Amino acid sequence: MKIKSAEFVMSNSNVTKAPKDNIPEYAFIGRSNVGKSSLINMLMERKDLAKTSSKPGKTQLINHFKINDSWFLVDLPGYGYAQISKKKRTIFQYFIENYFKERKQLVCTFVLIDSRHDPQKIDLEFMRFLGENQIPFCIVFTKADKLGSSKLNKQITSYKKKLLNHWESLPQSFVTSSSSKLGREEFLDFITAINEDVADDFK
Repeated sequence: MKIKSAEFVMSNSNVTKAPKDNIPEYAFIGRSNVGKSSLINMLMERKDLAKTSSKPGKTQLINHFKINDSWFLVDLPGYGYAQISKKKRTIFQYFIENYFKERKQLVCTFVLIDSRHDPQKIDLEFMRFLGENQIPFCIVFTKADKLGSSKLNKQITSYKKKLLNHWESLPQSFVTSSSSKLGREEFLDFITAINEDVADDFK
């Protein structure tokens, strides 16, 4: 897939106010500081389409970007950010949950995982939520350039083994690096294939 256009459309905290366009939608979500904004910018070949910050938790709204006038990329708030208030965390959880349960255009969710870290309870719980609500998702291992190939493979193998304690089969996964653009072509080819598979559902 060649990215010909990527434009910001809107931000909101109410799924009922999200764009009405009947086109496929892909959501990106993960713990704060997982490298979500950097990954989005790498995929879209834009420097600041998604806002990056040294302070985790920058994304606090549902952000819609229209890509190639044919599908939406949705940048969602990170979960598990300890430095925001308990009230804000509750609000985030509420509108994120509503988004996943109510957004009919959503065809796949990309759950971002920092490849340097062992499985975190909050990530496993979030994936369980998606599974229980029959929301298709893929796992995206980020920051692969921060580890040597041997350590990286060991980490990912260990993570998948942990998942198989709770899942009968594993979702598709991608290994990415925003710095080296590792995984970009595979990632975009996957979206192209899904768009083709669901085309009849969006006529």
